[in-house]
Amino acid sequence: MRKIWVLAVALALAGCQKPADNKGAEGGATTSGAGAGAGSATNPQTEDQKTLYALGLSMGRSISVFGLTPEELEFVKAGLTAQVKGEKPAVEIEQYGPKIQALAMSRQAAKSAGEKEKGKAFLENAAKEQGAVKTESGMVYKETQPGTGESPKATDLVKVHYRGTLIDGKEFDSSFKRGEPAQFPLNGVIRCWTEGVQKMKVGGKARLVCPAELAYGERGAPPDIPGGATLVFEVELIEIVQPPAAPAMGAQPGAQKPPPPAPKK
Repeated sequence: MRKIWVLAVALALAGCQKPADNKGAEGGATTSGAGAGAGSATNPQTEDQKTLYALGLSMGRSISVFGLTPEELEFVKAGLTAQVKGEKPAVEIEQYGPKIQALAMSRQAAKSAGEKEKGKAFLENAAKEQGAVKTESGMVYKETQPGTGESPKATDLVKVHYRGTLIDGKEFDSSFKRGEPAQFPLNGVIRCWTEGVQKMKVGGKARLVCPAELAYGERGAPPDIPGGATLVFEVELIEIVQPPAAPAMGAQPGAQKPPPPAPKK
């Protein structure tokens, strides 16, 4: 939500500034080469064109929480165009700029509620699968390949391969694609992982279906994980990583390096 607040402030500040000289702005754009060369808005070719396209992507990510319809997007485009061109706006930014945050929060709350409702049905179906167990916390755990090693504790450092998807199958993260397993302290990740991986044994594989309360909650992890989303993880527990041995008496400080910090889930 902080991004939306930053966006709102930026729009408010922009609306309070005097329009720049259009001729100078246009001249600068031509000089920079943004409008030169082949290419179209949907098929950028030059470096400037691609960078400007990326600017649009970045802005789109920032306002994705609004869940804009095609009709609503036209209003956003119109406001942006008026500001950039220095035209007289149809509404006053001083009056409506402060309302951006409230609209973003209401849209996010509605979207999160919808995600939770879909997730609830998905969790119920997942719990009915053979071999699946629904825990008291609400997570659904299913062992897909038994392990033969030890089970980790919450305080252990583990090495795993995993793939994370939304309930519609859209993948948002995968250590398999990176070609390298992840390593992190088990108590430093989302609650669903802390609970679920402790049920596994080294060498085993499992499927964790995580309700939003045990994952990223109401806020989600934009732009890939919406607020209220139920998540599905395919996990392979490769190893319980042993901490480095304590340095011997008289050893130089710093001779033993601690494991790298775990990636944030």
